[in-house]
Amino acid sequence: MDVLDGTITEIVKGATTSHVRIDIGGGAIVTASITNETVADLQLETGKQAYAVVTASGVMVGID
Repeated sequence: MDVLDGTITEIVKGATTSHVRIDIGGGAIVTASITNETVADLQLETGKQAYAVVTASGVMVGID
């Protein structure tokens, strides 16, 4: 498991899921597909600091 700190650059909401793009520096962007409910629960928004937790089966998004 890797934890990558970054800044949310974009949130694209769909009917049930959102694509959250996190700039982790060095020109690299990590994109996670998470539920709209999780976006709301974490109060995610563009410009907010967040981290991507990368596992063998997916990418999770978290905040402090």
